[in-house]
Amino acid sequence: MTQDEYNAFCQSLPHATHVVQWGDADVWKIGGKLFAIGGWDRDVAPGRMAVTFKVSDMGYEILRDAPGCRPAPYLASRGMKWIQCFSDETLSDEDLKSYIRDSYHLVAAGLTKKLQRELGF
Repeated sequence: MTQDEYNAFCQSLPHATHVVQWGDADVWKIGGKLFAIGGWDRDVAPGRMAVTFKVSDMGYEILRDAPGCRPAPYLASRGMKWIQCFSDETLSDEDLKSYIRDSYHLVAAGLTKKLQRELGF
């Protein structure tokens, strides 16, 4: 997935907001809470975009040791269930979009009930 495709997909999710931070990473949020990070990890994927997203407990178990995926640096080390995908060895672009969409819904479900109502969830 290219940077433009990643940003276009995330932008298509209702009420998603975009900021550029953390060394030029494309960060997407819902209700002010992070659901996806697209950036470059020079250590594991030189020249390739890596996408980080929240997953369910089962998703974490499935992806944490899959080729091209790893527990997300910083986030997973703090006990959070976040995965970083840095190649297409395991996830096709469609699969990656599905995981990003799931991340969006997982994060939205954690918002306050008031904010969920305001955003139409």
